[in-house]
Amino acid sequence: MATAQHRMGSAGFGQPRAAAPAGENMLRFAAVLLGILALFNGLDGIAAINRSRVFVGDATFVFGDLRAWGWAMLGLAVAQAFTVVGVLARVPAARWFGVTVLVLNAFAQMAFIPSYPVWSVMIIALDVIGVYALIAYGGRPPAMETAEAAPAADRAGPTA
Repeated sequence: MATAQHRMGSAGFGQPRAAAPAGENMLRFAAVLLGILALFNGLDGIAAINRSRVFVGDATFVFGDLRAWGWAMLGLAVAQAFTVVGVLARVPAARWFGVTVLVLNAFAQMAFIPSYPVWSVMIIALDVIGVYALIAYGGRPPAMETAEAAPAADRAGPTA
């Protein structure tokens, strides 16, 4: 029995997990959300290019037609898919590119509302959540945060 407990302890079972750095889980959430949006936009774009019957038939657009917006959505999907890799690698430029792509996607979905109203509003809501996750939790790496916290502890004075 003692051998089984030792094996479980050495394998990492039953031991508390170390806490993830601040915002790390939210960045992962943003990357997964970007991936899901890339998939949705890719399917949306392909359906629009092929003039699928899932869209409202008599929709009018301010500029362009359904096929043009389909190509735009497909382009956004590709950009979002590349951004996922950069966000997971914690590349700051990828995070800001992700914010830009999500904002552009929200505006594109506003133009897409005449063709697919409920879907477009849902995608806009997901875009807003993704922008929040990337901006609020994608800041400095944890090493910089702990380096700034150390001088503050030194200013508190001696504790002994």
